[in-house]
Amino acid sequence: MKKSLRKFLLDKGYKRIKLNRINTNHYEVKAKINGVEGSFILDTGASTSCVGFEAVKIFKLKAKDSKIKAAGAGAVNMETQISKKNTVHIGKWKNKKVALVLFNLDHVNTALTQHEAKPVNGIIGADILRTGKAVIDYNKNCLYLK
Repeated sequence: MKKSLRKFLLDKGYKRIKLNRINTNHYEVKAKINGVEGSFILDTGASTSCVGFEAVKIFKLKAKDSKIKAAGAGAVNMETQISKKNTVHIGKWKNKKVALVLFNLDHVNTALTQHEAKPVNGIIGADILRTGKAVIDYNKNCLYLK
């Protein structure tokens, strides 16, 4: 008997998270950082997960200056800060030691609102996806994390 991808992954201990496809064809996912829920773009091409500077207080982040310059989505050489040891919940998946890069997300949110999509608090990138052994089911708009 053929097993569905969902059953196979759930049997392996993965958590299933529903994704919302927005007007830009990106996936939006709800996540909690340090107990506070926000809206994030799922971006497999982003090397690290990020939060906008304006959300530092919202998510109770302890920001430290960083020498790393951020680039992406049409912006380059942006100043960043880093916040280490954050607790991230995505659905029922949880990790207590997540480092987040903080930078100005205005260019991302401007692009989203120009396409009549809502602004986001940040980006879930490849670092979290790799840690959670992510599987994305594009057919069913679901993310699985272990």
